Amino acid sequence: MTTPSANATQAAGAPDATDAVAPRVRRGRPGYDRAQVLEIAVRLFNEQGYDATSVSSLAEELGLSKAAMYHHFDSKEQILEIALDDALSGLEAVLDGALADELPAATQLVTVIQGAVHVLASRLPQVTLLLRVHGNSEIERAALVRRRAFDQRVARLVESAQREGALRADIRPSVATRLIFGMINSIIEWYRPGHTSLTADELARDVTRVVFDGLRAH
Repeated sequence: MTTPSANATQAAGAPDATDAVAPRVRRGRPGYDRAQVLEIAVRLFNEQGYDATSVSSLAEELGLSKAAMYHHFDSKEQILEIALDDALSGLEAVLDGALADELPAATQLVTVIQGAVHVLASRLPQVTLLLRVHGNSEIERAALVRRRAFDQRVARLVESAQREGALRADIRPSVATRLIFGMINSIIEWYRPGHTSLTADELARDVTRVVFDGLRAH
């Protein structure tokens, strides 16, 4: 039973034990962490074009001041560099991992194709941005150099699979590589994770079947 003195104390609004440990609630503008700012910036770059997206328009989209923006990133260029590196690092890691396994070249190529599809599906905005850069800045040109180096390494893998007899040898490795990744890269135009029942695993298997078996019924 509560004593009269305790009732009087509570009625006066004195904090009880629960109030004493309750966390403070921060009021004011919703905050963004670095990852959220990056995500929204990359979306705007893809929607409006990187060159057409200013720091002011990005700050306005976030509801932040430009000073608050610079708290997370030094510049718009730094955001671009991080996003492009994320996409390229994912692709390079897939290729490095495949080549590290002492398996037939065709098996390594399957790993690269399926891994590239998974990178695209999991980092769709960043890969989309990578595929849309034109080399208008030093950061973009550096990204394109890395992308060409990746393509050349895959072409050498295709050539190895041809020498092993696993792939037909009457198609230039560089052309085969461009055709394979032309198909993979086209996925950015229509694949929307979360809005389709097609999983990344299913998509990777379908791409692999088309590359190695084609569409003709046997």
